[in-house]
Amino acid sequence: MSMPIVPYCQPPDRNTLSPSFKLPMNTCDTHVHIFDSTKYPYQKNRSYTPHECNLNDLAKMHTRLGVERAVLIQASVHGIDNSAVLKSCRDDQRKKRCVIAVDKSINESQIESFHKKGARGIRLNLVDKGGMPFESIDQIYKLSKILAHYDWHIEFLIHVDDPEIKLKAISENIHVPIVLGHFGYMKTEKTTSDKKFQEFLDILENGNCWVKLTGPYRISSETGIPYKDVTPFAEEIINKNSDNVIWGSDWPHVMLKNKMPNDAELIEILPNWLPTEELRKKVLVDNPSRLYGF
Repeated sequence: MSMPIVPYCQPPDRNTLSPSFKLPMNTCDTHVHIFDSTKYPYQKNRSYTPHECNLNDLAKMHTRLGVERAVLIQASVHGIDNSAVLKSCRDDQRKKRCVIAVDKSINESQIESFHKKGARGIRLNLVDKGGMPFESIDQIYKLSKILAHYDWHIEFLIHVDDPEIKLKAISENIHVPIVLGHFGYMKTEKTTSDKKFQEFLDILENGNCWVKLTGPYRISSETGIPYKDVTPFAEEIINKNSDNVIWGSDWPHVMLKNKMPNDAELIEILPNWLPTEELRKKVLVDNPSRLYGF
């Protein structure tokens, strides 16, 4: 029996423009993926097939933008084979960290080994096929006790408005910080007054939760830049706890259905969310330095 064909998603705009303003020194892009299937094959159980976007492609894009640090996030297409991100991070720990995917078989000796190679957290993708290798949340709580010894965190890809997700219970019972991407990953059409979004903000205020300003196109009802309906979400998040907010490009923007933005355009909208130089330095440099140990 032949395997079903997993369709390619849209490729990124590889002609990266130069932004009109300079990012602060040591700006960190906390959410990028790399794909090089000739070296690191994809798992069959996946939701999408990415175009080749390797470490050299990432470096070119970041050079044009003025980004100096990066956090490589394990993509669901690789399952728990972290070879790509660990190899790339191990060779350049002055400027790179990574977040990996593991399952319940992970032990402390392996975590220590991964830490030495630049890993600083694990990722649990509860949205895409192949991203959740644990059988229960209790297994995650148990693992978090070990992760706490290394100052790691757990990054969850979830929708904060999902009624099945008990975010408050997770934040109270887990032993490490939790990190949520895409502004909480709730569609803007629900507005910031949504009960679940407000609950999420309360959890953010308590200090054990971090939020990534990533992928505005994943929650916006607009089909392209500047995603104005995302700005109120960014403002609410920043006002609630700016100490626990970080930014990422989400390059190479996998599974994007609408118009592909140029990465410089994504930089251009940052002042809409971070209107002062002081705030930009905090979110782009200082906060990720604390979370990832740069």
